[in-house]
Amino acid sequence: MNAWIKRKNGPDKIISVIPDIQSIDATLVYNLYVAFEEAELGRILFDDRGFWIYDGERLTVNEQEQLGKFIQHNMEVLWSS
Repeated sequence: MNAWIKRKNGPDKIISVIPDIQSIDATLVYNLYVAFEEAELGRILFDDRGFWIYDGERLTVNEQEQLGKFIQHNMEVLWSS
């Protein structure tokens, strides 16, 4: 699934959000890529309570929050914890 993030410094980007088929304990993992370029941006990990953390260095805090909210509201859980 693709997400649109608004950037303060630079053009807006379309980000591909790809669920990782392997979970880490009870964590859901979503890999992030710049759409159509396949440039890796890191990943967002969710715990079983819905809290998330960004694992990467290329997104601003604002961009991380946009993607975290997008995933919480738009992605289907592909496996149960």
